[in-house]
Amino acid sequence: MSSWRELDDAICEASGSRRPGLAHSTLVFRGLAKSSFSHVSSLARLEGDYAALEPHLVRNFRKYAHRAIPGPTVWDWLALGQHHGLPTRLLDWTFSPLVALHFTTASWPEEDGTLLAVDCDRTHRLLPESLRAPLEREGALVFTTEMLGEAARDLASFDRLTTDQPFLAFFEPPSLDERVVNQSSVLSATSRPTFQVEQWLGEHPRLCLGWTVPPRVKAEIRERLDQAGVTERMLLPGLDGLAAWLRRYYTPGTIEQGEADGGGSMGGRDRGQGEGRMSA
Repeated sequence: MSSWRELDDAICEASGSRRPGLAHSTLVFRGLAKSSFSHVSSLARLEGDYAALEPHLVRNFRKYAHRAIPGPTVWDWLALGQHHGLPTRLLDWTFSPLVALHFTTASWPEEDGTLLAVDCDRTHRLLPESLRAPLEREGALVFTTEMLGEAARDLASFDRLTTDQPFLAFFEPPSLDERVVNQSSVLSATSRPTFQVEQWLGEHPRLCLGWTVPPRVKAEIRERLDQAGVTERMLLPGLDGLAAWLRRYYTPGTIEQGEADGGGSMGGRDRGQGEGRMSA
């Protein structure tokens, strides 16, 4: 991409094709501040036999977070854990390309960033029939936690739905706070913890689009987003977001390095390989 206008036109063109009856695009977006960052879950970054740790992480999070009860399903608990930095198989996305671009441009100004888009409607056509059924019945683009809970009451049940082809499912988290709402949050879940979104992207290139955002274009986009109010103050409501916005605003001549790179839409920090999630 050589300019904000070129990228904006490309996003609009990609968003133009939609399923009949839907009033909005079927794309979800994820922004990375460095193109070298990966689409690997925070659970996988624990390394070792991390898949075996997943049920222990979820069980103990539910046990010790008993004062914060998000909803009845394991998917509600996973969303809450992701929001607060628990290592999970989930990745953060957003329905808004502007939100994703915020996290593409809010840090690492001298590095190429990446904006990724996936067609979740076409992606969900590859799901096992038992998972597609609630989506088709509701006429929904993405799952709710209740719909996922109907098809898979726990992670073990979800993993057993895997056939010979691993799959990717997108769901909206519950509105845990203004951060989730303001970021138009979406989460992805892979059909098993050891299968990464990066692998899925490589196997389904026709279902995804990616744009490299060089430093000069980063600066142009950042200025446009700041003028439009797509900043930490809006996306991370509260004192943390205010402090992050002020820190970036008053850093002379640059965008502060080390803030969130962005992927989807939740809270918490996960430095992992130097990348943070969309919301801090």
